[in-house]
Amino acid sequence: MVFALIGNQNCGKTTLFNQLTGSNQHVGNFPGVTVEKKEGFIKKKRFPHNDKISVVDLPGIYSLSPYTSEEVVTRDFLIHGNIDCIINIVDASNIERNLYLTLQLMELGRPMVLALNMMDEIRQNGISIDIDKLSDELTIPAVPISAIRNEGISELIDKTIETANTNAAPQRLDFCTGAVHKAIHALAHIIYDTAETKGIPLRYASTKLVEGDEITMNALELTENERDIVGHIVSDMEKELGTDREAALADMRYEYIEVLCKKVVTKTGDSKEYVRSLKIDTVLTHKFWAIPIFLGIMMLIFYLTFSVFGDALSSLMSMLIDSVTMFTENALISLEVNETIRSLIIDGIFSGVGSVLSFLPTIIVLFFFLSILEDTGYMARVAFVMDKLLRKIGLSGRSFVPMLIGFGCSVPAIMATRTLPSERDRKMTIILTPFMSCSAKLPIYALFSAAFFQENQALVMISLYIMSIVVGILYALILKKTIYRGNPVPFVMELPTYRFPSPKSVIIHIWEKAKDFFVKAFTIIFMATIVIWLLQSFDHKLNLVHDSSDSLLAMIGQFIAPIFTPLGFGTWEASTALVTGLTAKEAVVSTLAILTNAGDRETLKLLLPTLFTPLQSFAFLTFSLLYMPCVAAMAAVKREIGSILKAAGIMAAQTGIAWIVTFIVYNVGSLFV
Repeated sequence: MVFALIGNQNCGKTTLFNQLTGSNQHVGNFPGVTVEKKEGFIKKKRFPHNDKISVVDLPGIYSLSPYTSEEVVTRDFLIHGNIDCIINIVDASNIERNLYLTLQLMELGRPMVLALNMMDEIRQNGISIDIDKLSDELTIPAVPISAIRNEGISELIDKTIETANTNAAPQRLDFCTGAVHKAIHALAHIIYDTAETKGIPLRYASTKLVEGDEITMNALELTENERDIVGHIVSDMEKELGTDREAALADMRYEYIEVLCKKVVTKTGDSKEYVRSLKIDTVLTHKFWAIPIFLGIMMLIFYLTFSVFGDALSSLMSMLIDSVTMFTENALISLEVNETIRSLIIDGIFSGVGSVLSFLPTIIVLFFFLSILEDTGYMARVAFVMDKLLRKIGLSGRSFVPMLIGFGCSVPAIMATRTLPSERDRKMTIILTPFMSCSAKLPIYALFSAAFFQENQALVMISLYIMSIVVGILYALILKKTIYRGNPVPFVMELPTYRFPSPKSVIIHIWEKAKDFFVKAFTIIFMATIVIWLLQSFDHKLNLVHDSSDSLLAMIGQFIAPIFTPLGFGTWEASTALVTGLTAKEAVVSTLAILTNAGDRETLKLLLPTLFTPLQSFAFLTFSLLYMPCVAAMAAVKREIGSILKAAGIMAAQTGIAWIVTFIVYNVGSLFV
């Protein structure tokens, strides 16, 4: 069996998916977390006597009118996918708005179950829903659940299986009256045979024709004469109602929902969460104070991460790695392992991978704080606040979500641009997202700020992040005036009520970041350290060298170094580190550890001043911040843009901007140092 899980954004869909399948999908309290459909199987303990019940988690949408890539993915799967039953998850605390999608899903005529989520919240707020009456009115089963508390999930599975086995489709598809009713039914008579032949649900197809949906018209292969008839019928409806076609359909649905909710929902007042959220938002979304408060929160997070918890924990991690390295080295000496092999293992692999791993606690602490902000619903407010600013550079607040994800990793951030409704906005956001500083660069920042700016680590860190945003804004203004002229699309976004973050969700988020870091450390960085050690240990005739400045790596670095000389760090060591950083940004740290023969993080911090002055180190940080992303992100850009030449152009432009900004930083800084 295949169950399709569908609902509005931020209704608890991914939480339910995790409960059903045991998947570790991260749950974010802001829209746009699910970009592609995800598939999992219902856990054995949920339904032990069936091996294969598949659940497909579709992107959250508000309507079956496809304006964005996510809506197209969802609609195509719901119409043409091999689905046994639809599970429509509805936020019961906001049932009026959520039922708008429910009515459209019912028009598909597929077996369907309504999952009323967050029932625990509405009970606490004195709201009651007559589940039986709601089910009778809609002619589909309705099951009360609380996905986050794992309540009602087994009952939902049982009811969904029963509905799928009996193939019980909704019996009531007609919610309209008056002119809309006449238009839909007139069109249904015209397309009856064609819709049946094409396998498109009749009621759904008729409604879409009233809406003027070009995709449906093309799918039905309407003749010019039939299109004219559709136009006349819709025009008559608009004249009678005095409104346009889309507003007529929306009014029809909301009028029915209003009548339905009066029958089944009993409210004693606004929920506590809603009232509490309004009070908090008077401060956090204030016209003048919202952005300063956001910057203040981020500065506090950076201070706690890099000056309090993260640095101390990273030092402990470094001590642990040192102990393992020393034990391994002593074991290799006692086993009389060849000195060259011993150098590869200790000076190459352990030094390179270990120097990167020592920063893992810092990354975990940072994402602990960020996941809390995300899960409470605060980040959705930031997107709302940023909309006004982003419009001035040619984007909408919706672009903030991919950019925000970009502070974690550029690859999912670039993929998240698929949620943007405008092709112009999408391409601009793809170009700008790599300017946002991803978490892979954190080990570079942490290392250099600890080595050169011990007293002002948090200040250096926040200055780098602000610099990336400012440069991104300036580049966006250039794009807006040149390649991507025009205005951004309107931005509509639901602000979720503030909620206490789920410990499970926070742990999953941290685990995902830690796992990604481990995987990268023991795959890409592991291979990179071996290659770097080999290039550093041998010359072009493959003779073992005693001075790394005579090595093959030094030759490559010296060839590239002149490019960086005007930026203040024209040494072959710095040049080489930046090149290896294209495999993974953490490789910059591991490369420097190998090149300086630093056995651990603390030693590397002490050795860096032999390669850089404080000003040169800040210039190096600036270039590391802004130059082209890793190969994985480059591949994501190529995949989303659809052209390797355009992707290469984007990367070249970004690196050129990095060079110019670093040149300015270094030369202006030289005037004061």
